[in-house]
Amino acid sequence: MTHGADIGTHPDIMQMRARYEAAAANPVAQLADGLTLLSGLYLALSPWILGFSGTRTPLAVNNLVTGLAVALLAMAYSSAFGRTYGLSWVAPLLGIWTIIAPWVIRGGMATTATIISNVIVGALILLLGLATMRFAMMQRGQPGGFRTGTPHMGPAH
Repeated sequence: MTHGADIGTHPDIMQMRARYEAAAANPVAQLADGLTLLSGLYLALSPWILGFSGTRTPLAVNNLVTGLAVALLAMAYSSAFGRTYGLSWVAPLLGIWTIIAPWVIRGGMATTATIISNVIVGALILLLGLATMRFAMMQRGQPGGFRTGTPHMGPAH
């Protein structure tokens, strides 16, 4: 028994791609991705926006790197959700890290403004990341996600 070498034309793969494209086209998913991108960019620029005491402090470098990672994830989610849905758990972890970073990173000289900024933007990244995870679960057919289409009613009794 021989099989075709091109799995990309398999009906299941094509159906799965269509589901991921539908999830990415969902206005709520697009809003979550856009807000995640903006949150990541703000986090990356926050040392200069808030005027951290020195932009080479460990907290400033952390915010720059973490913010760029969040922004890149958001762009990946919005442009290739079918390929990046498996990484949807990363954004909430980066949100949690952003919240606790001012207390964990030594030598950061965290001020009230930097702590408040990190907590707020970290909470936003966490919540938006959880929303992205929900869309990923929806596409996998797991509970907790929104189901689209006709529900399966099972066999008639």
